[in-house]
Amino acid sequence: MAYLRSLGIGASVARAALAWVRRDPHAAELHRTNFQGRTVTLAGGPALAAGATLGAAAGATTGRLAAAALTAGAVSGAVGFYDDIVGNRPEQKAAKGFAGHLGALREGRVTSGLVKIAGVGAAGLVASALIGSSRTGRFGRGVDVLLGAGVIAGAANFVNLLDLRPGRAIKAGLILGAPLAVGRHASMAAGTLSAGAALLPADLNEEIMLGDAGANALGALLGVTLTARTSTAGRLAALAVLGSLTAASEKVSFTKVIGDTPWLRYVDELGRRPPSS
Repeated sequence: MAYLRSLGIGASVARAALAWVRRDPHAAELHRTNFQGRTVTLAGGPALAAGATLGAAAGATTGRLAAAALTAGAVSGAVGFYDDIVGNRPEQKAAKGFAGHLGALREGRVTSGLVKIAGVGAAGLVASALIGSSRTGRFGRGVDVLLGAGVIAGAANFVNLLDLRPGRAIKAGLILGAPLAVGRHASMAAGTLSAGAALLPADLNEEIMLGDAGANALGALLGVTLTARTSTAGRLAALAVLGSLTAASEKVSFTKVIGDTPWLRYVDELGRRPPSS
């Protein structure tokens, strides 16, 4: 019953939130031009964040897990949305990457990107502390909390790195999250993924884009479920993989790798609106 409830809440809230944001009098301020030159709306980001967060919380088996999902999803979505809006300003675009944001800070400027990084990191730490650890020693518990925070923040960043083409981030979330939708805490993953699945057609049709709000929330919530399911070794392995992929993204274009790999390109383009002629 909890599984079906989380599925329904995730999907229905995402759809309802998208319709509500689109009807807002200021909805035109969310319009952006995508890589094809088409006008899309960032409304998909807060809609996915809301649906995935509430869906995951509804599927949680304890109050602490529900609080972890609410913290990770809501905060990651909120700071991501802030960066989507403020980061589009000319003075903000100059700072690129983590080094660029730190350079701006040394000059006395706090960029929207740095706010996002700090917010996602803090949310991951609080969520991981709420999830806790099965270890009894204080040091061991502390290590587990830090590892979990890294997994949650790292997953948020990784999914965001993939959000460069319509549907790519949601597809990646569905593929990577499918194993989490079976077994322990499966209802949390199901609630998260159902929100993404509900918005996937609009994303593929280039009506919406997720932006940092949607991609960060989706990744963070999958990170919460993964952290809740794993011990020290599992969290360490997940963090190592996420860290390696993030480091690789600084040297290699994921879009180029996908384009050069036939089966990845097929999955990436599946269901997507044909390019403009």
